[in-house]
Amino acid sequence: MAFRPAGGANPAFPFADMSREASLARLEKLAHLLDSAFLIPGTNRRVGIDAVLGLVPIVGDFAGMLMSSYIVYEAKRLGVPRWLLARMALNVAFDGMVGVVPLAGDLFDAAFKANRRNVRLLRRHLERTGGLRPNEIEGTAFRIDG
Repeated sequence: MAFRPAGGANPAFPFADMSREASLARLEKLAHLLDSAFLIPGTNRRVGIDAVLGLVPIVGDFAGMLMSSYIVYEAKRLGVPRWLLARMALNVAFDGMVGVVPLAGDLFDAAFKANRRNVRLLRRHLERTGGLRPNEIEGTAFRIDG
């Protein structure tokens, strides 16, 4: 009998763990890579591969939309309602359509960060419906000095 890590994931196949927590962690990493992986020197602004690809006319924006669509696909696989899928798809489409405009679209793409928005929407939905443990505990904390 071979040793298997918790959750049944095979370490040789990191994408084999299809749990909601693992899927969301992968999507958060992807969103970070696409929207805010690189710090612009001399500023406090971050951009990702999506904004860099957007500098290549039409092809770069299309490639960015394809990568962003993967997050929507995973949300569908995780069972989110159609209204949320539509909202996420609109974020991707809006980002892609405005991104086609030379220069102004690239600046917008760097600021809008559709992928991080979509992952945040997905996380919030999964936490509210009980499909995921909350990342933060809501409420008020009191210090008790004894």
